[in-house]
Amino acid sequence: MIPVTGIFETHLLVSDLKRSVAFYRDVLGLPVAHEVPERKVVFVWIGGHGNAMLGLWETSAPLGMQYHFAFSVRREDVEAAVDALTAAGIAPLGFHGEPTDKPVILDWMPAIAVYFRDPDGHHLEFISMLPKEE
Repeated sequence: MIPVTGIFETHLLVSDLKRSVAFYRDVLGLPVAHEVPERKVVFVWIGGHGNAMLGLWETSAPLGMQYHFAFSVRREDVEAAVDALTAAGIAPLGFHGEPTDKPVILDWMPAIAVYFRDPDGHHLEFISMLPKEE
């Protein structure tokens, strides 16, 4: 077996590439890695150049499914995320999609997290593992 150590790249279908790039680049701070205008795709770096990548693919087909993925961030950034998301006009959400004014604790991991949606309704998360003793 080849030991898997992480996910390097994932992709999302989006309905408006320009709007999605503005969200991921300007709101989440993910720098553009590469653009292929003729294929209507933009790749953004996650965690800096060469760490991980997200591909945003524009489609004219109706988006019938929203995807979920989590961004690994520092604990203090999860704790600050509710205010930062609210200031950016994004609704912070709890585990079940309800509005929240504080991060949630996932006891079984344990981890601290806050959820939110991108312009196409994809379910995103900022998460940080906690020490087991907490």
